[in-house]
Parts: sequence; structure tokens; C-alpha cells
Amino acid sequence: MGADATEMTAEASTREALLLSRVLITWVELVVVGFAGAVLGGAASGPPQLVVYFATILASVAVLLYNVDRLIAARIRDAA
Repeated sequence: MGADATEMTAEASTREALLLSRVLITWVELVVVGFAGAVLGGAASGPPQLVVYFATILASVAVLLYNVDRLIAARIRDAA
């Protein structure tokens, strides 16, 4: 009974570490995309600036969806 509890605790802390690291990675990626969009948007003017703005939003959504997909895939893999 003690070994099972220890194993379950180890699994829980591994999952928490995975979640925290994925959150940190997501945050860093979003910051990089945001700064790149700001630099490119600042260099452009007029309609190209709007295109850069939309591309930055699209890249931000892609970063979020990719990282959520990674978390879901890891949870499904652990559950199987």
C-alpha cells in the first residue's frame, strides 16, 4: 500500500512538472512572437502593418493551440 501511494505521488509531481514547464514554454513563445510582431509592425506602416498585426495574432493562436495539443497528448499517453 505504501509503494502504490509513493508511485502515485511521483506520477502526480511528474504531471505537475510537465504542466508547469509547458506553461513556461508557452509564455516564452508568446513573448517572442509578440516582440517579433511589435518590431516588424513598427518597421512597417500602413496596410503592411495591419498584415503584420494579423500574422502576429495568428502566430499567437498557433502557439497556444500547439501547446494545448502537447498537453492533451501527454495526458492521453499517461492515461493509456
